[in-house]
Amino acid sequence: MRIVIIGGSGLIGSRLAARLAEAGHSVLPASPRTGVDAVTGQGLAAALAGAEVVVDVANAPSFADGPVLDFFTRSTRNLLAAGAEAGLRHHVALSVVGTDRLQASGYFRAKLAQERLIAEGPLPYTIVRATQFFEFLGGIADAGTAAGTVRVAPTGIQPIAAADVAALLAGIAVAAPARALSAEADTGSARESASKQGLGAAPDGSAIGSGSKGIVEIAGPEAFRLDALLARILAGDGRTVLADPEAGYFGTPVTGDPLLPGPDARLAPTRLADWLPARTA
Repeated sequence: MRIVIIGGSGLIGSRLAARLAEAGHSVLPASPRTGVDAVTGQGLAAALAGAEVVVDVANAPSFADGPVLDFFTRSTRNLLAAGAEAGLRHHVALSVVGTDRLQASGYFRAKLAQERLIAEGPLPYTIVRATQFFEFLGGIADAGTAAGTVRVAPTGIQPIAAADVAALLAGIAVAAPARALSAEADTGSARESASKQGLGAAPDGSAIGSGSKGIVEIAGPEAFRLDALLARILAGDGRTVLADPEAGYFGTPVTGDPLLPGPDARLAPTRLADWLPARTA
């Protein structure tokens, strides 16, 4: 199977490319480095020619509200248009668990906009919402650090290893789409189509939520409270970790446990005790 990976040189994309190649698939890791820019559309048509599947794991270079929304909406529109022209049978996009519950964040508003475009688009698709990666927990700690103290919200988190994300994505990419095309997909009325497909509508008008068809959640096998998890990871670091309900999540207010997956999430095998030694090896 010929598979194109958008963002193929990054943390997840490089691992995914290796997994798929080892399984015998023809893989094209695509990124601006290789002359493929989904935001401008440069090189997309040539990259997708003859492909059956595209997996979009690209992330925005800026998380500022305007630029991040522009990145995800422009790149997704270009991918959907080029994919339809190429006759792709499966559009896979990596998203984030809690996207629909953290709409005070410009980043998550942009991710939900991306998901909505895919759900309303012309291609069979699977949206894969992953929990936070183990590999990014250090960045969360750094973002919450001031004067030797790390302040984070005492919210639930169920981290997943990047290698497990790649492994699960590899299986999803070559499987049937979670959401196939429907007869309504070509009507031009996205909201009507979403309603007929059973997607419903959120109060903000979005057509998808965490329980929607077309969305698969993936997560690590263990849930933690974020402050307790960071205290374990930063043991010996010299910083003190404090639970602060006002700290939010990257500046976004957090109520309850919006970062935890639902009961139907696919669980990866790597536990914290497995990941920690590998991190320091």
